[in-house]
Amino acid sequence: MKKVLCLGELLLRLSPAANGEWLRSNSMPVFMGGAELNVATALAVWQMPVKYFTALPDNNLSKDIAAYLQQKNIDTSPVVYKGDRVGLYYLQQGTDMKSSGTVFDRVNSSFATLATGVVDWDAVLQGVSWLHFSAIAPALSESAVQLCKEALVTAAGKNITISVDLNYRAPLWKYGKQPSAVMPELVQYCDVVMGNIWAANTLLGIPLEPGLIEKRSRQAFLEHATITAQRIQATFPTCKTIANTYRFDEGGEGIRYYATLNAKEQQYVSPEFTTPVVVDKVGSGDCFMAGLIYGIVSGHPEQDIINYAAAAAFGKLQEKGDTTNNSVATIQNIIRQHG
Repeated sequence: MKKVLCLGELLLRLSPAANGEWLRSNSMPVFMGGAELNVATALAVWQMPVKYFTALPDNNLSKDIAAYLQQKNIDTSPVVYKGDRVGLYYLQQGTDMKSSGTVFDRVNSSFATLATGVVDWDAVLQGVSWLHFSAIAPALSESAVQLCKEALVTAAGKNITISVDLNYRAPLWKYGKQPSAVMPELVQYCDVVMGNIWAANTLLGIPLEPGLIEKRSRQAFLEHATITAQRIQATFPTCKTIANTYRFDEGGEGIRYYATLNAKEQQYVSPEFTTPVVVDKVGSGDCFMAGLIYGIVSGHPEQDIINYAAAAAFGKLQEKGDTTNNSVATIQNIIRQHG
């Protein structure tokens, strides 16, 4: 089987305890992550061959990181060792990526400063049938935008399937361009788009329907998902598959989660998953993206694909850290439990 290539910035996540307790205890948990690496890790857990491309500084820390990933059956041969630093972010325990307390420390990371014309994309894409990236990568710098485009153009020329996660992190877009001025140039090469109706609006300029959003009902959101999918397909003819996720905090009473898949002029809807307790929200969307890739590459029916992707994302909410360790069997059991 050919490999899935995930392309993006590797991050180290430092998770301080609240109220400065980490200073008194002289400890702070460290997790390895980054949106695309989280996808790669999930695919490796599910026994799907996967490569990972990023840039890291040429030092012993990077060698430890690469060895750790290789132990997880992630092929790190595409990694480029250039630049000065690994990206970091600080996320207080018990919060999620959208928390105002999240601190990113990734300016001038090795990935963000990697120039075009350096990577041998023909070699990196050898034996690859799928390339995945996310909107976080081009959010980092103009250099990262051009690097992504260089990879996508080469992959498209080889008829490699390309997917994108429209994850939006407002604090990252700091180099003078709005996401809607950058992302369409990249999404034009994509076959599969994952996100939600709000991200499609912010990143691609796909209009929102205020009347549907105001209803705040499941049926209205499902209808909006189809409208958004149709508009994405009309704007980007290469795109054939669009997935939208809906995750709602239920007023401190847990999470309600469901997702849609629009393909072949039909909409497929996952079961609705609910839980009163969430361990860690980080990486749930990445797990959903991995589930999409896993199902499509495996040739599963569309309904099974969206069921699996949504269940994988929901299951990740009960795991600490950025990545999942849930097996295929565990995820299938989650589907059965929720009908």
